[in-house]
Amino acid sequence: MSRSASVLLSFVLDAALVVTFAAAGRASHDSDVWTGLAITAWPFLAALVLGWLVARAWRAPRAVARTGLPVWAVTLAGGMLLRVVLSQGIAVSFVIVAGIVLAVFLLGWRLIALLVQRALTRRRAA
Repeated sequence: MSRSASVLLSFVLDAALVVTFAAAGRASHDSDVWTGLAITAWPFLAALVLGWLVARAWRAPRAVARTGLPVWAVTLAGGMLLRVVLSQGIAVSFVIVAGIVLAVFLLGWRLIALLVQRALTRRRAA
């Protein structure tokens, strides 16, 4: 896979996971998932883009600490800030749950990729 394809795939995966987070949140509150999904997801998607820019994620899109941590932090904080500005509201419990879910999603796939890469490297060396 080319480098640019890897970067694009990493960003698309992050965005898909942020949308999944928003959809799960809507579904857990007995809301119509599809009707308001864009309204719920876009503050976090905008913050995700900012997180990618802050972390310069295209340089090492699968890095857990260098990329994943800042992308997660900016996505969470920026998404919450946009929700406040837009009067969508936040509650402490929502911030906690969002922080955990986004960490599992945005850091989790990177950690899995790292573990798979290490296992493949060991296997090739053996």
